[in-house]
Amino acid sequence: MEFKTLKPIFKHLFNFLALTSLSFTAAANVILVDGHVRAMPASVPNTAAYLTLENHGDKAVNLVAVKTAIAKEAQLHTIIEENGMVKMRQVEGLVIASHGALSLKPSGDHIMILGLNKPLAENDKVVLTLIFDTEQQLQVELPVLKQAGSEHQDNSEHHHHH
Repeated sequence: MEFKTLKPIFKHLFNFLALTSLSFTAAANVILVDGHVRAMPASVPNTAAYLTLENHGDKAVNLVAVKTAIAKEAQLHTIIEENGMVKMRQVEGLVIASHGALSLKPSGDHIMILGLNKPLAENDKVVLTLIFDTEQQLQVELPVLKQAGSEHQDNSEHHHHH
């Protein structure tokens, strides 16, 4: 008798778990491998985030936006060489191939964090929300670190053209 009354409850629970696991696997296709936000002097209002994402899904995914509460805005950028000058350009999206990886690094694609609300200290944690063209969002927490060799990688060499 008790089993009959529990059966509908188990059925609903099973359906709920099945749906939850399906949506979780869809959201878990893109994972953060590692990353950090670059520590900058307190007088510099901008910084950059570098990270590696892996796509374990069967379809390519496009990273189309980044949101953060620590600054006015975050933008996807790439580095191009034009007339012998290295320049930074904002891009609409960055593709992560199916079963591939996307590495955002100082000499290439990266996330610019513009108009910091307050200076970041080394070992602070920065929360970024990565937004994909699949409507999927991935929230990541990155430490603020000084980069090896960052002393001679002054941001003054980057030229913004929007």
